[in-house]
Amino acid sequence: MPLLDTLLDAHASSLGGDAMGYRNHAYRVANFYWRLLPGNADMLEKLSIAVAFHDLGIWTAGTFDYLPPSRALARDHLRAIGRAGWQRDVDAMIAHHHRCRRMPPETHASVETFRRADWIDVSNGVLRFGLARDVVRDVRAAFPDAGFHRRLLHLTLQRLRRHPLSPLPMMRW
Repeated sequence: MPLLDTLLDAHASSLGGDAMGYRNHAYRVANFYWRLLPGNADMLEKLSIAVAFHDLGIWTAGTFDYLPPSRALARDHLRAIGRAGWQRDVDAMIAHHHRCRRMPPETHASVETFRRADWIDVSNGVLRFGLARDVVRDVRAAFPDAGFHRRLLHLTLQRLRRHPLSPLPMMRW
């Protein structure tokens, strides 16, 4: 996914030592998504943009309440490349990727699929939403964790100490 690599390379300095872990997380999510809902070239480009920016606000804005800055980064990028018409789809994918419940039936399938793909990765494959166990295992082997889940745990504990009443501000019900 050359576009995904280009977008991540542009933010490598913000990601610092977490760059490989975030890259591999993005690739795992993208692969799970594509296995759940393959699409056309435009959808692959939208997916690359959404997956590149979906958690990036953690590093670029230095916050664990990262959905607003992640959405803003994607919105700015879409405007810059003349794809503002994709903003609604990409924004919804990012905004709802931590939703705990299934999206309403009238929601575009890409939003629900992106939510599921991220949950597959965050749960280390405990949640699979119909993907075969060997598919999840193969994707995880191709794109190793590289400390990503350990980093999320560290950030969660850090947030819990500072904001015990709001430890996971990115979660949506």
